[in-house]
Amino acid sequence: MARNYYSEINLHITWHVKESAPLLVPKVEAIVHHYLRGRCINTPGVFVHEIGGIETHVHLCVTIAPTIGIAEFIGQLKGSSSHEVNHKLGAGSKVLEWQAGYGVVSFGTRDLDWVMDYVRNQRQRHATNTIAERLERITALEEAAQAEPREAP
Repeated sequence: MARNYYSEINLHITWHVKESAPLLVPKVEAIVHHYLRGRCINTPGVFVHEIGGIETHVHLCVTIAPTIGIAEFIGQLKGSSSHEVNHKLGAGSKVLEWQAGYGVVSFGTRDLDWVMDYVRNQRQRHATNTIAERLERITALEEAAQAEPREAP
């Protein structure tokens, strides 16, 4: 595919530990964040701005090229990062499993500093309950289940 393009595809991505268990203790979190940063850096067309989270979930702020398939990229990050932790700390058992699903929100370049700050300060935001619901959501299943059926126009 040609590399002659201009794009500003900024994404905020989040996903949870299976059953939102508080498994991202400092030792596990350090491995996950280090691995995710390296994987993003080594993926052509991906620029990682910030990685953060709390014990139950991860947040990433990235810019990607239009040649990157978002769902495939996130699936690879989730699968390979849990494999890395389990390989390093598991001794034959699963230390980390991710919950199905994820949340991804695109945003404009003028909001990049705000999103980076949001990701960087996850612990403080959760401790003071100053979270942005839109950036914490991982699925729309609950909303879809509660929505009334609609007909096509």
